[in-house]
Amino acid sequence: MNKLQRIKLVQTIIVWQKYISPASLAAFGVALILLIELFIPPYIGMADNGDYYRILYSNGLYFNAPDYTSQTLGYFVKNFGIFQYYNENSALLYSSQTLFVRLALTISEWFGYNRQFDIRIQAALYGVLYVGAVYLLVKAAAWKASRRAGYGLALGAVFVFGDIGYLAYFNSFYSESVVLIMLMYLFSAGMLLYQRQYNDYFLLFLFGASAMILTTSKQQNAPIGLIVAMVAVLFVFLKRDRIFRTLAGMQAVVLLLTAVGTYVLIPEQFVNINKYHAMTRGVLMTADNPEQALDFFGIDRQFSVLTGAIYYDQFSPIPVESEEMQTQFLDKYGFPSIARYYLTHPESAGRIFETAARNAFSNRTKLGNYEKSADKPFGKRTLAFSGYSYLKEWAAPKTSGFVVIWMIVIAGLYAASFYRAVKERALRRTLRLSMILMMMLAGLCAMAVSVIGAGDADLAKHEFLFAVAFDLVTFWVIADCVCRRLWGPNAKKNAGEEDPEPSALLQGGQQ
Repeated sequence: MNKLQRIKLVQTIIVWQKYISPASLAAFGVALILLIELFIPPYIGMADNGDYYRILYSNGLYFNAPDYTSQTLGYFVKNFGIFQYYNENSALLYSSQTLFVRLALTISEWFGYNRQFDIRIQAALYGVLYVGAVYLLVKAAAWKASRRAGYGLALGAVFVFGDIGYLAYFNSFYSESVVLIMLMYLFSAGMLLYQRQYNDYFLLFLFGASAMILTTSKQQNAPIGLIVAMVAVLFVFLKRDRIFRTLAGMQAVVLLLTAVGTYVLIPEQFVNINKYHAMTRGVLMTADNPEQALDFFGIDRQFSVLTGAIYYDQFSPIPVESEEMQTQFLDKYGFPSIARYYLTHPESAGRIFETAARNAFSNRTKLGNYEKSADKPFGKRTLAFSGYSYLKEWAAPKTSGFVVIWMIVIAGLYAASFYRAVKERALRRTLRLSMILMMMLAGLCAMAVSVIGAGDADLAKHEFLFAVAFDLVTFWVIADCVCRRLWGPNAKKNAGEEDPEPSALLQGGQQ
């Protein structure tokens, strides 16, 4: 390489670093993978596991493929019919996912596609939001990092969050797409508040909006809303600005009410389905003696024949919708009594949580990714851009003990900086550990709710939130290590030096 070529190379690198930040590089990389996998043949998506009807009919869509049933579980279907006249179907469940489905349907009609809905329109909507979330995450993770570290984190983010295990959900009607995007915005907003990178009011709004959408996306996220609401209380003491404090306080209350409302509005039909699986696929399967386990709940021992049964089984010893099933089985117990059973039967609790741990580190389900027209075998999953999914499944110790150790180690890594922030009465700097604990507790809560509330039924999907929380927290810890922000002077430097607005909470409320 001659001198002129070296000069041109240096100039190119300078221009690259000036206009292409690590956050922009990560966003571009994920967007490129999205384009290749979801919008260029063969299209990648996720097959229906039988749950699509819950969100489809009430939003004006219906199954219009004559052989749709035969494609369930194995093939991805991208086209659906749009009701042209009166839609008599009411909402089966209340979910923020409806907002995105309706918006995608409206966009489809804007472009003249008012008879057939192409799910890729929804994927494009999710894709735009997701690319923005990746940008903010890397913006926070690579803040004031060295050039090499910043671009290394960007490539790492593309590898992890550009994995097809995440992106394939966008071409589906599963609410996991909303969970993924909003959890990423929630975590990024909290960390950007800690770093003072953007306007506090904007970040407060972003945190609150993403928390509300996340909580209402799935009924099982109601307890997670309570965890987020508790962290949101800290924002009240973040600034001395009366308006900010008022808005932060109102936000915390709204998040609390949202969590309670999400739980209250769970339809009875879905409560029964989950209760059925919690007993047949949880308590009875983990008990040494299913008959004795039924005695704990005051249920007739004859119901032990349901051990391992699925609510949707074509043939059941006892019809699942019969009055006998309702009065003599389902009405005899609830989620609190199941939790009490596990607390008093540690052997069963250990078995069910070990089952949960084995599925907690999987970003992918066993559902097919290809259309039937792609001439792939039934249930075939793509290998493209799935490196992180397979690495995670292969490398992660799938035990509940590892989950506990992971949480303890990470909390310990940040304990010193948290103690120093409390000692210096700088609440803003305590947000880092608070956000990390929030994510870990949310993931743990998702795991517990899944196994207590539905046994081992469809755990890969039910524990999806834990998988995302694990990736976000682990990515952040690696970023802090690479950027030397764990204990050294950078930990304070990167949090805005000395907080000009010390916490009223830690100063005894003085103004």
